[in-house]
Amino acid sequence: MRPTLLVIAHGSRDPRHARTVRALVRRVRAQRPGLRVETGFLDFNAPAVPEVLERLAAEGVREVVALPLLLTHAFHAKADIPAVLHEAAVRLPGLRVRQAPVLGPSPLLITALERRLYEAGVRPGERGSTGVVLASAGSSDPEAIAVIAEIAREWRRTGWCAVRPAFASASLPRTQDAVRELRAEGVRKIAVAPYVLAPGFLPDRIARGAREAGADVLADVLGPAPEVARLLLARYDECRIALPLRPALTA
Repeated sequence: MRPTLLVIAHGSRDPRHARTVRALVRRVRAQRPGLRVETGFLDFNAPAVPEVLERLAAEGVREVVALPLLLTHAFHAKADIPAVLHEAAVRLPGLRVRQAPVLGPSPLLITALERRLYEAGVRPGERGSTGVVLASAGSSDPEAIAVIAEIAREWRRTGWCAVRPAFASASLPRTQDAVRELRAEGVRKIAVAPYVLAPGFLPDRIARGAREAGADVLADVLGPAPEVARLLLARYDECRIALPLRPALTA
């Protein structure tokens, strides 16, 4: 029996968040028929992660791969999720749970970002004259911020006029400041690419910053892009075949 895949999302008061997460999970199921895929939330939405794990254990499931629906390895991946999984492991000794790596960075995410930019109106032939603001939610974790900056540097090498990181919270620059900086440098067309998975408070702040500064293009969130679904399955496979089985707290 293959381990059950448990996708762990943060959750939000914004109903668009849960709808987007569930749409992504439906796409994952469609790409891997026969794989059991469940969804749990850390906060705001149901079902909560402990409830899902308890139900799986009661149904006789013995192995779970818990996959954080996160783009960077920051506080939630380092602290919140391991703590929840560790508590479940203590309560449910017959259920083995392994925490998979976060989604980013990955070339599949870059492909998904470009998909959203093209859907929003950027043409492939405009790469050389278009500056991109890679707008993430932000983090107080220096490691996560460094990863976003490195993604921007690597993405710039694929032919875009410029790629600048920006953050909706905790770090600088903000989206509007990055847009204005590119405009001051003479970039003809500026596109904002939200490096976020689902709508909510911080993605809305990214969108407001893009409009406030006069960005020419605002892409949609990554959401249920097919590349994101493929990446979830890739992380699941990486974790499933890794030996020996590691406790969730140290994964």
